[in-house]
This record gives sequence, structure tokens and C-alpha cells, in this order.
Amino acid sequence: MARQVYADNSATTCISAPVLEAMLPVLKETYGNPSSLYSLGDRAKEVIESAREKVAAALGATPQEIYFTSGGSEADNWAIRMTAAAALKKGKNEIISTAFEHHAVLHTLEHLKEQGFKIILLPVYENGIVKPQDLENAITDKTAVVSIMYANNEIGTIQPIKELGAICRTHGVPFHTDAVQAVGNLEINVEEQNIDMLSLSAHKFHGPKGVGALYVKKGLRVSPLIFGGAQEKGKRAGTENTAGIAGLGAAIELATKDIPKKQKYLKAISDRVIEGALKIEKSRLNGDREKRLCGNVNLCFEGIEGESLLLMLDAAGVQASSGSACTSGSLDPSHVLLAIGLKHEVAHGSLRLSFSDVNTIEDADYILEVLPPIVKRLREMSPLWDRIKMEEKEKK
Repeated sequence: MARQVYADNSATTCISAPVLEAMLPVLKETYGNPSSLYSLGDRAKEVIESAREKVAAALGATPQEIYFTSGGSEADNWAIRMTAAAALKKGKNEIISTAFEHHAVLHTLEHLKEQGFKIILLPVYENGIVKPQDLENAITDKTAVVSIMYANNEIGTIQPIKELGAICRTHGVPFHTDAVQAVGNLEINVEEQNIDMLSLSAHKFHGPKGVGALYVKKGLRVSPLIFGGAQEKGKRAGTENTAGIAGLGAAIELATKDIPKKQKYLKAISDRVIEGALKIEKSRLNGDREKRLCGNVNLCFEGIEGESLLLMLDAAGVQASSGSACTSGSLDPSHVLLAIGLKHEVAHGSLRLSFSDVNTIEDADYILEVLPPIVKRLREMSPLWDRIKMEEKEKK
């Protein structure tokens, strides 16, 4: 049986044993409704507030600034839509973001465009990084909110968040960052980095799916997302996912315990894969070589289709992706890769390998064992590869 290597941790991570242990007693014993007045409900409420404190501590925030959600997409929607609505009342109808955001942001912006907002998408260039000067040039007295992701979910590039946030502070514009990929992988302090709103999701750092959080800086008006009961300070009605929230709290506490150590470990794995994969003819690493998440490897191989590559890797025991998990059913090339200037035919041959602290150097070595022959085989069957080689000959 082939070795099994899970290398799609940007899509989701496995739930860790300590996190599961934190959740089980809540499911079995502390199952009371947190809004109830009796002791069982009180204990459930204590679980939620304990998790809120852990999330706040991980971000350099206060517990009062943390709102629990069903995940990153909900948090993104909530942050952008509530600030846009508030700003519109003051005559501000422009929103600034980037061309390679997660679809949770881009589709929200498309909806707001239909409501009359002007959407400005900053370029991200070949290295996949926003230039602060572009944001400075784009902000006007009509800017309602700026939303720029902390680290890209496909190519892993890390944005200059502190500088971008400082520009927004200078102009008095709320600054939101989708930090779903960053939390647990990068050291974050919302106050020091001038962040007004931040989205996160537990399943990206060994927590459960279906639970996340939104940080909103004290002083920003928070409008209700769901009407009903008084949960989440009256801003998000509905009985809380107590066990999931407990898992989120445990997961974020573990994930942020020693980030430099984790980064060093993941960089060794990723560097091994990058160095080996780039020995393959006509391969390229997408995004900046250094300013990227330590566990992210995004490659393109000319002359092949990413879908075929994924299927053959899966047959060899390697689970990976060709881009965002949320668009993995699409045959269109990644909007992220197109945003950094790749041609369609090159972007089609993309591979995203994303590692967590569960992976090993042996996993990297196995990937490098099976990847080159798979690429070679696919190219042997590819008319596109034949054309590429023919054009090379003609140039000579």
C-alpha cells in the first residue's frame, strides 16, 4: 500500500487530540443552553467565555471584542457588510480590496456593487503582495472600508498588514483582514498591527469545522448579523455551538503557543519540496519566495492539467489541491494565479501543497519521489506539452 500523505492543510486540518478532549465533556456533560439561568446553563456559558478569552489573548485583543461565528466566510461577510452599511449613511460608497481575495470577500463585494458601491481591487503583482502606496493612492473621502487578506489561501503570500492598517488609520477608514490562513501560523497583535476587524476559522489550525470568530475593535459600531435572542451581545442570535467554541478556544491556544518553532519546522519541509520540485523542467513557484506562509508550496508545471495531476497524486497516496478548496470543483484556472499575471495555460497546471505540524520530512521526500514521474507521464500524453517543445525548437 502506498504511503499516505495529507498535504492540503490550507483547505482544512485534522482535529487534534487535545481539542477533541476539550470538546467531548461539553457534548456529554456541559450540554445546557448557555442562555439558561440554572447551573448547567451557567457552566456552558463559562465554557464560551473561557474560549472568548483564549481567542482574545491569541490576537492581542480583549474578550469584549470577540464575536463567535460559524467560520471565516460568515465573519468576512459580517465585517464588510456592516461597515459598508454604516459608512453609506455618511455618504461613503467605495470599498477597497484586492484582486486575489477569498471568494467569501469577492462575492460579498459583488453583492455590494449591485447595491451601488464602487469596488476598487488593488493589484497584487507577480510576487503576490500588495504595495502600500497603491492603497494610499486609492483611498478617498468616499472610502467606506478596506479589506485585504493577511495571507493568501492559495499562494501563501503574506501582506504588509501593519503598514496597510496604518494607512487606513491615518485616513480614518476601518481596516478588515481575512486572517483565516494566518492565525496559528503567524504572530498577530491586532493593536500593534492597526487591525480594526479580523476573521478566523478553527478548522485551519486543528480545530473543528463550523466555528470561527470575528474581532471588532472597540469603538466600531457592530450591527446585528442575525436577529432573535441576545446571544453574542445581541448581535448574532441563535443558541451557541458550545462544543465547537470550546474546540476553537483549545485549538487557538495550542496553535499560538510557539509559532516561531512551528515556522522553523514547516519551512524545512516546504523548502525541501520547493527545491526538489523546481528541478522539474518548466516548473515555477508562485508567489514571493520568502514572504509566504512557511507551510505553503504553490507550483505550476507547464504542459499539464492540474486536475489530472491531483488524481494521479491521489492514486499515489498524496492528497493535495490545485487551489482553493472552495473552488476545487471548477475547471477554470485560479483567479489568484491569474491575478499575479500567469497565462491561462500555465495557471491550469497548478499544484498547492500545504503542510501542518502533523507532516514530516519523510512526507516531503515521498512527494518528491512520486511527483516528477507523474509530471513526466502527463506531459507525454499532453498535446500542449508537444506544442511547447515544438515552439522551443523553432526558436532555436
